Amino acid sequence: MRCDVVAVGTELLLGQIVDTNSSYLGEQLAQRGIDSLLQVKVGDNLDRMVAVLRARLEEADAVIVCGGLGPTHDDITREAIAEVMGVELEEDAEVAERIIAMFESRGRRMPMNNLRQAMVPVGATVIAQTMGTAPGLICPVGGSGDGDDGDDKVIYAVPGVPYELHDMVERAVLPDLARRAGLASVIASRVIKTWGDSESGINERLDDIIAELEGAAGPTLAFLASGWDGLKIRLTVRATDAETAEDQLGTWERRVVERLGSIVFGRDDETMESVVLDLLRRRGMRLALAESVTGGLVAGRLTDVAGSSDVLVGSIVSYASSVKRNMLGVPEGPVVSAEAATAMADNVRGVLGADVGLALTGVAGPAEQDGLPPGTLWVGVAIGDEVESHLVRLPGDRLRMRQFSVITALDALRRRLLTIPEPVPPTDR
Repeated sequence: MRCDVVAVGTELLLGQIVDTNSSYLGEQLAQRGIDSLLQVKVGDNLDRMVAVLRARLEEADAVIVCGGLGPTHDDITREAIAEVMGVELEEDAEVAERIIAMFESRGRRMPMNNLRQAMVPVGATVIAQTMGTAPGLICPVGGSGDGDDGDDKVIYAVPGVPYELHDMVERAVLPDLARRAGLASVIASRVIKTWGDSESGINERLDDIIAELEGAAGPTLAFLASGWDGLKIRLTVRATDAETAEDQLGTWERRVVERLGSIVFGRDDETMESVVLDLLRRRGMRLALAESVTGGLVAGRLTDVAGSSDVLVGSIVSYASSVKRNMLGVPEGPVVSAEAATAMADNVRGVLGADVGLALTGVAGPAEQDGLPPGTLWVGVAIGDEVESHLVRLPGDRLRMRQFSVITALDALRRRLLTIPEPVPPTDR
């Protein structure tokens, strides 16, 4: 089965918004063995949208349209789909009631144009909203219209807001596509997350494993460089049932992790932040941060994780040299140095009352500082009587250097924590 993607919005063509939805949809379709051979962007113009949809349906069995389902005059995806289907739009009373109730629950006046979102092409099925106001649509084109006719084609319409799109695609679109495609097999994936080597370096380490995979009916392996979320390795397998798929993934995952060793920090939904917080929590330790070059980004990432307050005490954003010296006892001399990093990490524990100190100081650029090039990062880690520092040279512009500093510093702390045994719980007598 083939399912192409159409992203709607003039702002996409103007470069005002980056189209991350199409890449997400391509990945999800590929993981489920559904071909997606073309992705198209089209502006908010009814004639062009209708032409693009008709052209895609000439070649594909299904089309996912993202965007253009909002309440404003330029949200015309519903109208375009209705024209392609050859039907009228009619108000769905249940959707309208839900939109009205949502505004009432928030104590806000509802502009009447919000009810445009309750207009549905005749014959379409509504995908209920769980996060916003615009529902999604499953729209059969041709055939009997009941979804059971093998000659039917289908348009799926989902909102352009990424988290709303993800919810509807996973909850309704992908299961419906699998049913239409008659996919009896199970497709499962495992994501292994790493930090500390390049994509080419990891590829070289895994050369023989990749060769084995390419010669076997086992998982496929792909790399995904994800910035400050790490470099990901995705294993995907198709099997007759979930248990077999899990067994295959587990076998190959163990081989990959064994080969890569300490650069592997997590899997699937784990992040560097969640892993570090869990390591601290299991050791009964609380963390204090001293951030210069990152300006609070480390604290921001950690506090994105629910429950981080039982581990993270706080952060001092010691951007000015005077703050480093007066609050954190950094000695006279360069503030981007091993001495500065260790002093910041050591002393922030006492200032904030924590067991562990993590500090970052560096040069984000674009200019040199004290003769040090942009990309220079010193990380300080203080646990117990041991205070250590690490010098790292990071690539990229100012933004990427600061982001890479976050995951690099947390990784240094992760590696240090792994050398500390977890306390043994008392046994009952």
